[in-house]
Amino acid sequence: MKTIKILFTLLFVLIISTEIYSQKKLSLKEAVTIALHRNTSLIKSQNNLETQKAAVKNAYGNLIPSLSLNGSWNWQRISDNGGVQINYLGNETVIPPSQYDTRSYSLGLGGNVTLFDGLSNIANINQKENNLESAKYDLQKQRQDIIMQTASLYYAVIGYEKLLKFEQENYKYNLSLLDKIKEMQELKSIPISDVHSQEVQAANAELSLLQTQSNYEKAKVSLLNYLSLDITEPYSFELPDSTGYDTMLSKEDFNTLLSMALKNRKDYQSQKLQLESAFNQLTIARSDYIPSLTGSYRFSTSAVDVNDLFNRKIYNVGLSLNVPVFSHWSTDLSVQSAKVQIQNTTEDLNALERQVKSDVKSALLDLQTAKTQLEVSHTALRSAKESWGIKQENYSLGTVTFVDLQQAYKDYLQAQSNIIQAQYNYFTKQFAFRNALGILDVE
Repeated sequence: MKTIKILFTLLFVLIISTEIYSQKKLSLKEAVTIALHRNTSLIKSQNNLETQKAAVKNAYGNLIPSLSLNGSWNWQRISDNGGVQINYLGNETVIPPSQYDTRSYSLGLGGNVTLFDGLSNIANINQKENNLESAKYDLQKQRQDIIMQTASLYYAVIGYEKLLKFEQENYKYNLSLLDKIKEMQELKSIPISDVHSQEVQAANAELSLLQTQSNYEKAKVSLLNYLSLDITEPYSFELPDSTGYDTMLSKEDFNTLLSMALKNRKDYQSQKLQLESAFNQLTIARSDYIPSLTGSYRFSTSAVDVNDLFNRKIYNVGLSLNVPVFSHWSTDLSVQSAKVQIQNTTEDLNALERQVKSDVKSALLDLQTAKTQLEVSHTALRSAKESWGIKQENYSLGTVTFVDLQQAYKDYLQAQSNIIQAQYNYFTKQFAFRNALGILDVE
């Protein structure tokens, strides 16, 4: 039994070592870069941005006179077999057989220009520009959310990887302790019950190792799938010494942090631009109450022979004034709809401002708590390790029971697990804090 367990341990370590040497290294920064280049939603948003740019161009184009060129060619044949017909005087007339071919050619060049439309065109330009800037802010916020999600998934992998290494050491320790206890029992220095208890502990350690291995693999699958990478490819991950973020911000007062968030949060800036666009829409709707003035211009020529096209020229310039009198209250409907849109967008902005306050406050508290937990976990780990070491010596001397030894070891295991989780949680909360402030970036 002892030989089989040793062989199992050596085989497990050999497999892990082989995988490590064949793995591709993937740092957090590389993971974030890959996510920003491969995320499907982000790619679609970037593509949609081109439509917003085209809309701005089109809005400016409405100020420019239009111009169109048209030409036509017509051929007609009249074929008559002849016979008796009634002329315009009512007399019968004999018409001989005949056939006539006619052709005509024409060219025209002209267009229209809006001279005044109640500032609708200007409001339309402002609206489209606001929509474009809003879309850019939304894109930046989406990038920050992707960074946050990538970091969370990456640190989850790191956390499970560290737990896995610890569980491997735990399993090897329990096997070694089991052998030692068996030797002590053979010398009759401890009861047989200690052997049975340690066998249970070794079995539990093996189950915990297998479960952690499964969790680690699932975490890697989640990360690689989010990065659109092949989940069958082997990758290794490294935990940076720190996130590289200055946590001094967490010492600022709440009002300072809130002002920073309202200034930098891309979703909040986007919502403010949407409110401006709603006011632009109201201007556009009200312009239908105001008379509009348009101009037209055209040059044309026509002939029955293509060589005579420019012998006859026609020039035309005109002005058209449109005074709205009654439109079945459609303008009233447009204006009311625009006012309601302003009210709803204002309410959305107020709700988002409240959400920003909540996000900043929660993120600040979470970061401060995570930092404290990490500090406490370090202290608890040192104490638990020292206590376990003392219990080991006392157990060897026979001054404490096996139950006392196992309790000390369980406390050490829990402390080790807590510090791994605390470290993972602290780094993740740093990203969440900067994301709440709107200053999260790739660096």
